[in-house]
Amino acid sequence: MTNGQPGKDKTMDEPEWANGLKQLYNSVVDEPLPDSFRDLLAQLDGDAQGESGARK
Repeated sequence: MTNGQPGKDKTMDEPEWANGLKQLYNSVVDEPLPDSFRDLLAQLDGDAQGESGARK
């Protein structure tokens, strides 16, 4: 037996704005990564690999 009421939808316990906030979050997460940011990450990865190789 569960603690919740039988047949009660879980979303009924959430405030009205929660669904909109989830949709906004998901839309941001699904956006593609900008090329400039991808390039920056590649540069940082290259620097990190160069440093670890220099320390060995």
